[in-house]
Amino acid sequence: MNGTTGTTRTAHRVLVVGSGPTGLLLAGDLAAAGVPVTLVEKRPHRISNLSRAFVLHARALEQLDARGLADDLEAVGRPLDRLRLFGRLTVRLDTLPSRFNHLLVLPQYEVEKVLERRAAEAGVDFRYETELTGLTQDADGVTVQVEGPDGGTGTLRAAYVVGADGMRSAVREAIGLPFPGKSVIRSVVLADVLLAEKPESLLTVNAVGDAFAFIAPFGDGYHRVIGWHRGRDVPDHEPLELAEVKEITRLALGHDFGMHDARWMSRFHSDERQAPAYRVGRVFLAGDAAHVHTPAGGQGMNTGLQDAANLGWKLAQVVCGHAPEALLDTYQAERHPVGRSVLRSSGGIVRLAMAKRPWELALRAALTTFLDAVGPARRKVAAQVTGIGYDYGAPKGAHRLTGTRVPDVRLSGGGRLYEALRGGRFVLITPQTQPEAYEDGSGRADRLAVARWAADRRTTVLVRPDGYVAWAADAAGAAAIGAALAAHVG
Repeated sequence: MNGTTGTTRTAHRVLVVGSGPTGLLLAGDLAAAGVPVTLVEKRPHRISNLSRAFVLHARALEQLDARGLADDLEAVGRPLDRLRLFGRLTVRLDTLPSRFNHLLVLPQYEVEKVLERRAAEAGVDFRYETELTGLTQDADGVTVQVEGPDGGTGTLRAAYVVGADGMRSAVREAIGLPFPGKSVIRSVVLADVLLAEKPESLLTVNAVGDAFAFIAPFGDGYHRVIGWHRGRDVPDHEPLELAEVKEITRLALGHDFGMHDARWMSRFHSDERQAPAYRVGRVFLAGDAAHVHTPAGGQGMNTGLQDAANLGWKLAQVVCGHAPEALLDTYQAERHPVGRSVLRSSGGIVRLAMAKRPWELALRAALTTFLDAVGPARRKVAAQVTGIGYDYGAPKGAHRLTGTRVPDVRLSGGGRLYEALRGGRFVLITPQTQPEAYEDGSGRADRLAVARWAADRRTTVLVRPDGYVAWAADAAGAAAIGAALAAHVG
């Protein structure tokens, strides 16, 4: 293998395994921060049009905006400002407290295109057709065994390794972590088809007692159809014909829209699983390697992107010597509860969709009627599904804003917070009356932007690179701000 045959020759600071959206965002963040990154991917170098995910939610779009990528994706995708579920519940997104008060319908491969381009431009070393076959770690780093496209074997040395290699993660297996959980729904059918008649809605979804179906556009004329029928519980390898997909769609939606010319069809099963730990020594898990759940709510890719946004800046701070290694423990503390919550919410949606018994149907009807009528409850559901409702909590004694998500506030001079976050920087937002005392002589210019509130506010806030509050204080003095910068920015 090129540069890796035999004994280790190069010490790569961080090795990322897996080139899906999670791995690409993480690798790009690290490289942009000046950390040498190697990305290992066992698949060939090509982006498939057989996408799994189809929507970007508000919080993921905010993270992409902080990297200057959201507007390009908005130009490609199609926005949807409300969802209709179970025939009676309307989830409005246009009231979200976000610049992205909608979900964006676009295939996963469009997200991967922009993330791969960004990672390559930042200097990520891509190793395609290279498979991780084992790893060992010690006090100073991790040695990874790999097999290349020609069958050659070798090793790579890294300070840290991140497994973003999916549900069947080789990294997770190599460190011996279990993946407890179960299959929630079996024999789900999937087909990418042309439609003779387009659905009225951008996303079409409905459930009846024995079936549900979902239809979403690729944007190239094809549509993704996902369906399930209670009476067809067969193994994933059972052959699938288009006639079966049509039958399920007609049962759930009342119409098959004249689907024809399928370019891909398959069966799959949907699991709910979560690793008990996202970190073992110098090895981390992110995305589907750490948690998998049903596709209900379209939260999978979005949750993985936020895992990467959380972990990336922390690894960069530690590797570059700006923060102690203890900072890396907060990845588990902050993201594991979010993963668990996503499992519950997506699982709850799919169980409502599968309801059949009279008491289950009555419960679904009562719940959807309640949510449709009670604004605060409905908004809480929308915030959770879109990701903007998650905070990381304030440590004891900290300001109440610590750990909360910061929306894209306007800054003095006409700028936006998420523009100021670009480059992986912290942003210190001070009151308009605060003396200019933090922009020079600190040695943090590459990691810190200083701005002022556009509005008349007295709170000083230090925003982390992932858009959450690291520290805040009311009427803070220069000494307190200086201490906060030293503690968090380094």
